[in-house]
Amino acid sequence: MSPDGDVDRGGEADRGHATERDREAERSAPRGPSGAARGLLVVLGAAAVAVVVLLGAQATGVFPDFRNPFAKEQTDRSQPPLLKSIQDLSRYVAAEGNFQVVVDLQNDRNNVPEFLLNERTLFVGTGSVEAYVDFGKIGEGAVVTSADGKSVEVKLPAPQLAQTNLDMEKSYVVAQQRGLLNRLNDLVKGDPNRQQQVYKLAEERITAAARDSGLTVRAEENTRKMLEGLLRSLGYQTVTVTYVAP
Repeated sequence: MSPDGDVDRGGEADRGHATERDREAERSAPRGPSGAARGLLVVLGAAAVAVVVLLGAQATGVFPDFRNPFAKEQTDRSQPPLLKSIQDLSRYVAAEGNFQVVVDLQNDRNNVPEFLLNERTLFVGTGSVEAYVDFGKIGEGAVVTSADGKSVEVKLPAPQLAQTNLDMEKSYVVAQQRGLLNRLNDLVKGDPNRQQQVYKLAEERITAAARDSGLTVRAEENTRKMLEGLLRSLGYQTVTVTYVAP
């Protein structure tokens, strides 16, 4: 109030303007994160720091046993190998053939719908067959030299085919169809040897293909060349190699 008793309206006006300016300043000032947002940022920051500390401790060897609790683990419960026998081999492997066969095998029952009882497997089998000469079967008189020591004649057993080696890493099942009853049987008891019939058929096909491929003829030629080079290096000028039935 002024000395003459009038109300100081100018002062009140000034205070009103000041309050309005303060409000404008508050509205224009940048707002910080809310309380919930600040709490979330604190939690994330703490988690990040914890991860960095753990990784650093593991790298420095403070916690050498720190591992991922959900890491994949593999347990091998296989039994140790059992030695069954030892054989001295005297085979000269002179040739090897690599084969691939497609087996389409179906097992079903007459007068039974295929959707009930049926098993069909499409299998690609890859395997190899060796052709060898068994030097252990060379008998007395198989090596005859001439009187002057310049020629030699060698009689060898004819080359044979070894068992087919089916390469399971390169063999695979392309497709398989099974009836409802077949599937139910697998659920009840299963059959771990179910694919053995397919594998056996693939081996038989590869063995037959090896017989018709001329693999034994190639083995004869390779063995003859090997012996000719070996015996000529020993001083023989004429080397004759013949084959007889084993």
